[in-house]
Amino acid sequence: MAARIEHLVTSGTFSLDGGTWDVENNVWIVGDDSECVIIDAPHDAAAIANQVGGRRVKAILLTHAHDDHIRAVSELASAVGAPVYLHAADNMLWDAVFPDGRPEHAIGDGDTFEVAGTTLRALHTPGHSPGSVCYLLEDLGTVFTGDTLFKGGPGATGRSYSDFPTIIDSIRSKLLTLPTETAARTGHGDSTTIGQEAPHLEEWIARGH
Repeated sequence: MAARIEHLVTSGTFSLDGGTWDVENNVWIVGDDSECVIIDAPHDAAAIANQVGGRRVKAILLTHAHDDHIRAVSELASAVGAPVYLHAADNMLWDAVFPDGRPEHAIGDGDTFEVAGTTLRALHTPGHSPGSVCYLLEDLGTVFTGDTLFKGGPGATGRSYSDFPTIIDSIRSKLLTLPTETAARTGHGDSTTIGQEAPHLEEWIARGH
C-alpha cells in the first residue's frame, strides 16, 4: 500500500524566556496501514497514539525541541514503542523539558528514514533553533518545515537560541531550492508551497522577521 500523509492538530501552550502562549500544533504522520513515522509530539500523546492505531511506529522525528513540539514525546514514545530522534544542537531545549534523559538518536543533515516504501530526508535548517530540522518527502512532493518556514514567512527568531540571518540562510539554501510545487507542511497553521513563498524572500529580509 502506498505511503500517505495524515494530519492532526493538538492544542496546548508554548513557554520560553519567561512567557507562555496558547498554541495549536500540527502533527504529521507518514506511512501506510502497517507502519508509520510521526513528525513532532505536541501536547496530546493519547490523541496522536489514537491516530496511529495499531501500526508499528518506526520513529518519532522531532523538527526541534521547543516545549510545544516535544512536551508529549516521552508519553507518546512509551505508548507506541518508538525511538525518538532530535538534532543534538537542540539538546539544551530538550533538557529544559526533560532534564533526566536524552532522545535515543541524534539527527544529522542528510539522514534518511525509510517507511512504507518511501524515504524522508533530514535537512538541518537552523535559525528558529540551532537544531531545527525539516524533513523532505520527495516521493510525495512534500517538505515538513516545522517552525522554519510558514505561510507568509520564516519562523520566529526573537527569542533565545534563534537568529534571523541564520534562518534566512537555511530557507534560501535548503528549502527555496526545492521544486516550486513542493508542499510545505508546517508546524503551526496552514500549509503552503515553495512556489508561493519563494518570491517573498527579499520582503522578509527587508522587514527583518
